[in-house]
Amino acid sequence: MTEFEFAKKIHELGGKAYLVGGAVRDKFRGVMPHDRDYCVTGVDEKIFADAFPNADKFGKSFPVYSVDINEAHCEVAFARTERKFGTGYHGFEVLFSPDVTIEQDLYRRDTTINAMAIELLSGELIDPFGGREDVLNKKIRAVSEHFTDDPVRALRAARQSAQFGFEICAETIEAMRRCGEELANEPTERIFDELKTALKTDKPSIFFRSLGRASLLEITFPEIARLRGKIQPAIYHPEGDAYEHTLKILDDVAKINPKSFVRFAALMHDIGKGTTPLEMLPHHYQHERRGLEVLNQIDRRMTLPNDWKKVAAFVIREHMRAPRLCKAGKIVDLLLSLKFDTKDFCDIIRIDNHGLPPYLEQAQEIIDELKKISGKDAPPELNGADVGKWIRRARIRRFVEIFRKIKEEKSFVR
Repeated sequence: MTEFEFAKKIHELGGKAYLVGGAVRDKFRGVMPHDRDYCVTGVDEKIFADAFPNADKFGKSFPVYSVDINEAHCEVAFARTERKFGTGYHGFEVLFSPDVTIEQDLYRRDTTINAMAIELLSGELIDPFGGREDVLNKKIRAVSEHFTDDPVRALRAARQSAQFGFEICAETIEAMRRCGEELANEPTERIFDELKTALKTDKPSIFFRSLGRASLLEITFPEIARLRGKIQPAIYHPEGDAYEHTLKILDDVAKINPKSFVRFAALMHDIGKGTTPLEMLPHHYQHERRGLEVLNQIDRRMTLPNDWKKVAAFVIREHMRAPRLCKAGKIVDLLLSLKFDTKDFCDIIRIDNHGLPPYLEQAQEIIDELKKISGKDAPPELNGADVGKWIRRARIRRFVEIFRKIKEEKSFVR
């Protein structure tokens, strides 16, 4: 059914249907929304379910239906209010009924840019909290004092700031700060979900800087917070301490690579510098080893996806070695230990090192050539471990041949 047909059917049931949330916000941002969510007022749930027998119901705290509208699966919720009686996101009583108004529903939302609705049949904008003006002025502002009811809204505000390039208002920063105590006890999967979304933005550093402004970085991502003040040799890192360097690398990698796990690896590449003893500064000897320990700590706290952890660990371990390797055997070993897309690794090294060593510029082509040499090429009298040793020596010889051609072609002199 079309959106108009859906709205008309709701009207016939005695209610009203509204477009809500991100679709309304994006309309005033001038961008195409990813999906369209709807809110219904004035209709009893049983009457709705009878009128839409093919709609799938889901949601634990309150009913939400999936309805096919304009050939897409869309979420349809009933207008609701919330009452906080405990801590965290479980400490809510949700109330929904045909008597709840759209204005009451919008009042429970996090920020004003998400607290607008458009009545489908009339096209009327419902904007009781100035969301449209905040979109036009590029501001993130809490709807009400209820912002702090769910502490993860503080992370959402930081993420929205990164997502849209909007500035968080000072009073909302203060509201975020008041979320700290409860946020420390939130399930880590909720925090990780916001991290995943933040890393998809054009400038993920804004997320972490916003949390820092609200004194929440130490609570949510203490390993990143510890990078602040860890000075580095200015000749290599003129941007400042390890925190500033890390956020710069993260943003620069985000410009050329859309993958979240690659951006996370960029965020983690120098994470060990946060544990550098003060007496060692501005140097960070063995920060790679300490970085792997910190990564494991993060994984134990929030259970990272396997590809996130695998790529981050490789980058932490090798990001200092890779640009400086000159022995053929070590280069071959590094290239063949790459178990993910070489471009992903090279993107981080290129940004962090201000360029790539020649062998990494053509890494995938070299790897493909090296892998052509296998045990079936070994002398027949060899067996067991001797075959493996022969393969490695043959691959090193082949690499030397390839690398010589690369240097000749580029007139490169090491």
